[in-house]
Amino acid sequence: TGALTAEDQIKAGQALFAGTCSTCHQPNGEGMEGVFPPLAKSDLIKANPKRIVDIMLHGLTGPVTVNGKDYNSVMPPMSQLTDDEVANIGTYVLNSWGNPGGKIDKDEVAARRKAGGPAAAAEH
Repeated sequence: TGALTAEDQIKAGQALFAGTCSTCHQPNGEGMEGVFPPLAKSDLIKANPKRIVDIMLHGLTGPVTVNGKDYNSVMPPMSQLTDDEVANIGTYVLNSWGNPGGKIDKDEVAARRKAGGPAAAAEH
């Protein structure tokens, strides 16, 4: 916890991703075609990089198209993760596999968590 550099967040996020996200999205971020969308070079992330915070906090349900392929499964909310953990995973994903880069901080996550809301509708 505390103020981390983007590099520190990426390292922490990589470890968290390996234990929390890689089962579905795969260690290389490629996902599982037709089941779990890729995070690698994701046009969904590129279109709205900070949306990954809402998806992690509130889940994602319904059909979604990522990189020209259709998916229709459920990602449950990752409500067990702390604000720091969500920020670190998000920063890691933003800076990996050809994504646009950027940094997510824990205060931003806390604000998004407080705003609440149902699982994000798949709009892409």
